[in-house]
Amino acid sequence: MRAGVRDEEHGPGRGREPEPGGGDGTPGRRVLGRETLLVLALSLGASALSALISFVGSLTRPGGLKDQAARLNGSYAPDRPWLDLAWQLFGIATALVPVLLVAHLLTREGPGSGTGSGPGLGRIGFDLRRPWSDLGRGAVVAAGIGGSGLLLYLGARASGFNLTVVPESLPDVWWKIPVLIASAIQNSVVEEVIVVGYLLRRLDQLGWSPVAALAASSLLRGSYHLYQGIGGFVGNVVMGVIFVWLYRRWGRVGPLVAAHALIDIVAFVGYALLAGRVDWLPTG
Repeated sequence: MRAGVRDEEHGPGRGREPEPGGGDGTPGRRVLGRETLLVLALSLGASALSALISFVGSLTRPGGLKDQAARLNGSYAPDRPWLDLAWQLFGIATALVPVLLVAHLLTREGPGSGTGSGPGLGRIGFDLRRPWSDLGRGAVVAAGIGGSGLLLYLGARASGFNLTVVPESLPDVWWKIPVLIASAIQNSVVEEVIVVGYLLRRLDQLGWSPVAALAASSLLRGSYHLYQGIGGFVGNVVMGVIFVWLYRRWGRVGPLVAAHALIDIVAFVGYALLAGRVDWLPTG
């Protein structure tokens, strides 16, 4: 039956045709645009807005930024370790839900829809095809970015452009280090899958230029770190540029997840072990 005849039979809205998608099963641009905004609104886009509000609050509070603290991995019930652990695990698990959503959305794409070795997250190179290569590359990247990032943070704080970042304030219980490691891995998976792999793929499909997509991804990464101050914003924008360049070069998110996880593990666990024991590490 012709589309026009069918529309007449169904009343209002006749003559409209569905927006065409890709021949590989990928939805049309309008649908992809709405999808991308919704994914960001449920994840790092919301985090960016929250960080901006937090930064404005810090700027308008009496005293300098370096006299204020940005606290990560805090306790929910310090007097009840079992309840605290339950909340910690709940927070880590629910933070990963947007990644599952992205995996579902990427699974809809057909086999001919671009680079990648398989359905779902395999399309952006987040799979187990090259575990040792991903880990090795990630370790090299982490070594290069981690040290320079620490120096940038210390310099920005000393100059009054950054809050004092407190990576953890958990009680000294048996699950402290495992939870910090799990939190670091969760951060790395959420950020690299969404802000690099997924976002760049969607922006490419929406017709953005590589430079515009790089800017969007990097500025988004910097913006959801604004709660740390100007230093946190600038440092993460630079990290974002590097990570986008590496993703374009390697075509895989895996090494970036490994690098980010290693950086955060060293930051979280290192702070837990060194805070109050060395003079050069600021504490809140």
